Amino acid sequence: MDLGMSERVKPLVEKVRRMVEDEIAPLDVEFHAEVGRHPSGDRFRHTERQLEILDGLKAKARERGLWNFWLTGSDKGYGLSTVEYAYLAEEMGKVGIAAEVFNCNAPDTGNMEVLERYGDGWMKDRWLTPLLAGEIRSAYVMTEPGTASSDAAQLAFTARRDGDEFVLNGEKWWISGAGDPRCALYILMACTDPDAAKHARHTMFVMDADTPGIEVLRPMQVFGQDDAPHGHMHIRFTDVRVPARNIVLGEGRGFEVAQGRLGPGRIHHCMRAIGQAEKALEMMCRRGMAREAFGKRIIELGANYDIIANARMEIEMARLLCLKAAWMMDTAGVRAAQPWISKIKVVAPLMAGKVVDEAMQLHGAAGISQDFGLAGMWTHIRTLRFADGPDAVHRRQVARAELRKYSNDRG
Repeated sequence: MDLGMSERVKPLVEKVRRMVEDEIAPLDVEFHAEVGRHPSGDRFRHTERQLEILDGLKAKARERGLWNFWLTGSDKGYGLSTVEYAYLAEEMGKVGIAAEVFNCNAPDTGNMEVLERYGDGWMKDRWLTPLLAGEIRSAYVMTEPGTASSDAAQLAFTARRDGDEFVLNGEKWWISGAGDPRCALYILMACTDPDAAKHARHTMFVMDADTPGIEVLRPMQVFGQDDAPHGHMHIRFTDVRVPARNIVLGEGRGFEVAQGRLGPGRIHHCMRAIGQAEKALEMMCRRGMAREAFGKRIIELGANYDIIANARMEIEMARLLCLKAAWMMDTAGVRAAQPWISKIKVVAPLMAGKVVDEAMQLHGAAGISQDFGLAGMWTHIRTLRFADGPDAVHRRQVARAELRKYSNDRG
């Protein structure tokens, strides 16, 4: 099991690290300071300066060949393994807009994966090509306000066949990226046959984001913040008509598509979370070495040596588990890797949240302010414990996989 950085990816990691630290990080602060400054007053519309920042950085990344690292097993991607990509994703996780600069941002990576793996040719021409070029954004429309959406088999949003079309009705929420005016594609999971077998009730559809009958009701707030200009929207569909040819893979195969999409997406989140933990630990060390209180450097007070040592050890353990989950994906496939993905999906956000929390504490009141970015980092990491399935669901999957080893016991 080789989990080390390959010779192929080492120079890429260094190039990405340098661009993130030297070019993206300084502009990330300015980008977020621009939120809400559009002349229209719409917080989800980018200002000219925000688009200038994004488009300028993306152009540099493409010119340098630092683009679409995430797509494994495809001639449209970079040709990297998931283990190799893990090291790159960690670097991108350290700065908010970095993933988009390299066209490796959620939810677009997962949606591009769906189109690449399962989409018809015309779907790829219409949406995958501009997504791979970073020209449009997309949203994954799955979670519902009226059901416990961690059990995807009970999603109730309906799609009723009417001749050569399906009519969609219902509400979806926490739809990340749907607030972005550049969002041009929705990939949506709907119940097409409630009487079918549990995992054959649902179908995945693709559609233009501006299809008639779609109404964005509100942005969902995350700890009191609307997360503009990205956003997580609450959306209503009223008699939305979608051609039957917009079905992905086949009617009743939505659960299969969802599982194929969410496996890589979950591990990508964890890779970036490890990067955020590394950034928080760096900030903690620098702050502790630079500030004094009670006649000593802060680092020498209380249990700060132990806190930093534990943070380093926990980051290393989480990284190794993440790399093993990535290795399982590369060698055994997404299905066999699911228990490992569930393990890291619990471990990485818990670890990163703890490290960020300690960094906030060491920064004092400034740690929860807007000045250091730690508060926003903590909010994102805490939210990640719900995204793509809450902790309890992933622990359940891990426990079930463990118990299967003893299914023949009668003791």
